Amino acid sequence: MTRDFDLLIIGAGPAGMAAALAAAPSGARIALIDDNPAPGGQIWRDGVQAQLPAGARRYRQALAAATNVQLFHSTRVVAVAGPRQLLLEDEAGAWRARYAKLILCTGARELLLPFPGWTLTGVTGAGGLQALIKGGVPVAGERLVVAGSGPLLLASAASAKKAGARLQCIAEQAPLAALTSFALQLPRWPGKLLQAAQLFDHQYRADSHVLAALGSERLEGVRLSQGGKIREIPCERLACGFGLIPNTQLGQALGCRIADQAIAVDDWQACSRDGHYAAGECTGFGGSELALVEGAIAGHAAVGEQDQVRALWPQRRRWQAFADQLARRFALAPRLRQLAAADTLVCRCEDVSYGEIAGRSDWVDAKLHSRCGMGACQGRVCGGAAEFLFGWPAPAPRTPLSPARIDSLVQLAEANEAD
Repeated sequence: MTRDFDLLIIGAGPAGMAAALAAAPSGARIALIDDNPAPGGQIWRDGVQAQLPAGARRYRQALAAATNVQLFHSTRVVAVAGPRQLLLEDEAGAWRARYAKLILCTGARELLLPFPGWTLTGVTGAGGLQALIKGGVPVAGERLVVAGSGPLLLASAASAKKAGARLQCIAEQAPLAALTSFALQLPRWPGKLLQAAQLFDHQYRADSHVLAALGSERLEGVRLSQGGKIREIPCERLACGFGLIPNTQLGQALGCRIADQAIAVDDWQACSRDGHYAAGECTGFGGSELALVEGAIAGHAAVGEQDQVRALWPQRRRWQAFADQLARRFALAPRLRQLAAADTLVCRCEDVSYGEIAGRSDWVDAKLHSRCGMGACQGRVCGGAAEFLFGWPAPAPRTPLSPARIDSLVQLAEANEAD
């Protein structure tokens, strides 16, 4: 089956929702594709313990009222199936989407760095913990340490405390001087200042980072470096994240230029490939406010509404300035490259240790001597870690871009033969 659309949007987070709503008044046939059961992305994720903000509810209601926007939920992109065609897979099977214009709103994922014990049960990403709590995983009464870098640490800690976790420490690797400079800039964005004040916790510690997760079969404690001093904290849960990595795999597969780990775009959110746009965290992390305005710009640009795009440029500059502050003040310290021991796993899917790949020159060399990056996640976790640890460029995406059923791959092979 092949469906035709004027505008195909991949990702129904804030950027994708804003893009669809910006383009909808044009009357274009619009499809919004997302692998989650409902629109909202990770930041507005549904779940038994999720409480959607009013803005997220308004966007959902507006999408439901837009009769020319079709939402395809629980749908994954499997492969590029030809010129301006993607092979998609949902619960019913595989189908092809043919489009005139495409907007990539594929978001980002957490950067997870390997350290001794990071594979123990009870250790998750900071954003991963939020998702688990929204999904109903009980954390009440558990002692929690949150570690890594960035504002997500505070949000994750607040979510866990609200669910009954006993917060022991928030270990932020950035130095106090950087955090002070960031705080002094926050009055430029009053909403962010208020949010920071609401999320701040007295357990927050600057110049602190995880050294090891302690335990035999599951997490029993965490060893931290705090201001150069070693501290061990008993706990049942560790949420650890070192920022975000843009999801660029589909953009790479489509031939879009990648710069600074993100999909490169111009003032119109246009990619290097004609008729293709990108918005939100796949173009660089800046929070939901930046994602919303970038999505709106991409939506208007895709349907030729240039005046509406220009009117949004000042708003984008304002939130891009906030993103620049985030990137500068929460830059990862070089010492984090020294966390892993020789026997620390870097590739969890294939049990490949740091010592097995530390002397290799790049991804190809590492794969020739191990199965690094060849497991179920296709390098999405270890690839980001290896780029930070060794400076290796991210591995090129391979088909299928998502886990797919055999009949979907057969359909792709048949389509390729027909072409």
